[in-house]
Amino acid sequence: MLKRSEYRQVLYAACASLCAFLAACSGGATKVDSDLGIKGAPDWVNEGTQSVSNKGGRLIQGVGSSPPLGDESLQISTADNRARTEIARVVSTYLDVMGNDYMAATKQTEGYTADASIQQQINSVSKVVLNGSKILGRWKHDETGVIYSFAELDLKKVQDIIKANQNMNEGLKVYLLDNSNVAFDKIAKE
Repeated sequence: MLKRSEYRQVLYAACASLCAFLAACSGGATKVDSDLGIKGAPDWVNEGTQSVSNKGGRLIQGVGSSPPLGDESLQISTADNRARTEIARVVSTYLDVMGNDYMAATKQTEGYTADASIQQQINSVSKVVLNGSKILGRWKHDETGVIYSFAELDLKKVQDIIKANQNMNEGLKVYLLDNSNVAFDKIAKE
């Protein structure tokens, strides 16, 4: 368990790293309109994958699609899997940033050197998260036959998975749980 002064150092390092990450993601980048402009499509099709914070919670929403494959059930399954993969991509990036912040902070305070173990634990959580996402909707484009799937994952589910993980480094677990809401809210605002 970290001492109070060490915990502050970890927290400050995490905040600094998150700010640097967000600045790197937004710095110099051209703003691109994410609306696909597909007439008649639900808003979620046109908006695509995103992180949102609202009364329903802190949500990661993934959109996947599949062209006609000759078998509609295979096409639906493909679109569903791609929507879940979008969620996994966002969660993986989110957890990687937090894991790197944790490793950087613990190296300064404890001389911690188990980077591979921490990264493996982060990857494990990212894989389990796929099972926590739900397909909430599908839409088929009449002209092209492309099927779109909409998946959603509440950050609370990610936190529950982290809490239940018996093999996770306790310091990492505490760090992720203590900082997940703040980090998510900052990323969602971007």
